[in-house]
Order: sequence, then structure tokens, then C-alpha cells
Amino acid sequence: MQRFVLHSKIHGARVTESDLNYVGSVTIDAELLDASGLVSNEKILVINIENGARFESYVFEGVPGSRIIGMNGGTARHCQVGDRVLIMSFAAVDAEEIREHVPRLVFVDEHNAIEHVKA
Repeated sequence: MQRFVLHSKIHGARVTESDLNYVGSVTIDAELLDASGLVSNEKILVINIENGARFESYVFEGVPGSRIIGMNGGTARHCQVGDRVLIMSFAAVDAEEIREHVPRLVFVDEHNAIEHVKA
């Protein structure tokens, strides 16, 4: 049996762009992707802390060091620039792995700079 667990999370990131007319995805600074273990095209769950919206999308790699968190296409309907979001991915693990699995958590400041990583 496999169970789904939190794989990685970017906690409290600020939305920096919102473009309804862009092809759907969530653009994330490549440095945040590296720190969190997220990869391009990976399915993610986004929670908007400001309004409670929860939605799925996929990752699009942004320019390293840009601090971008961009909501594109339909995701732009759920967030405004300045909103704080949680960005999470999940993994399927075997029953033997579940007790040893440790998610990678990336905490960022109000400018999306990495404050610390917990793994």
C-alpha cells in the first residue's frame, strides 16, 4: 500500500505577478525550486492564505534570483499580487518509508527570500 505525504512546501510566499492571459501554471523562482526540491511541470497544490482558495496547478521555472511567484492563466483568478500562499507537492510512499519520510519546508520572508529550510 502507498500513502500520500507532504514532499515539499514553500511557506508564506508572496504573489508577485498575476497574468490571466498567460498559459496556465505557477512561475516560481528557480532558487526556490532548488531549495524546495520542486521541479518544472510538477503538480502542486496552492493555498491562498488571504482568501482560503485552494487550487492545483503545475510548476513553471522562473528566473533564478527573481523572487517571482507568478499566477498564470486560471490561477490568476485565485490570487492577487501581494497575497501570501503555501505551495506544496506530495509524494506516494510505501508503508515502510512513511515513518522515515521528512518533507522539505522552505520558509521565505515578505520578499520571497529564503529565511531557512527545514528537511
